[in-house]
Amino acid sequence: MIQISKSIILITIFSLFAINNVNAQRGKKKADTETNEWRYEVEKTGTGKQGTYQLKVWTYSKDVATATEQAKKNAVHAVMFKGIPGSQKPLVKNPNAEQEKSEFFKAFFKDGGKFQKYVFLSNNGGIGPGDRIKISKKEYKIGVVVSVSIASLRKDLEAAGIIKSLSSGF
Repeated sequence: MIQISKSIILITIFSLFAINNVNAQRGKKKADTETNEWRYEVEKTGTGKQGTYQLKVWTYSKDVATATEQAKKNAVHAVMFKGIPGSQKPLVKNPNAEQEKSEFFKAFFKDGGKFQKYVFLSNNGGIGPGDRIKISKKEYKIGVVVSVSIASLRKDLEAAGIIKSLSSGF
């Protein structure tokens, strides 16, 4: 009788881990799909250590987990291609670079991609009370605070030949 109970407990625990893993993967796949759309707004909320900005990224999504994952990608995308309103111009000056170097950026922004090296969730990814706004029956606008290491990102984009070095002149 005790042996059967242990087996049932082990099967239950294994099942819970499997379900949790599937849900996490589903959230990442949704984030990848939403990456293709690049729907977000960004605002600077502060400056961290030298070369790091703290940003609030407003991401449109159906759930918080997907929005949190997507916010990290959106923050790096904004720094690279849109700039930070009232604070910094985009790192990538060529407006066609995203299409011209599409293989580089596809790999860069994939789940587990290199973009993660430059962005960190602030507040452990917690969403503030006013940062979850329902905009339709199935979609929310969710604000996530992140820090982006702009100096490191710039250095690596220069090394990859995506942008010119600041010391290369005009």
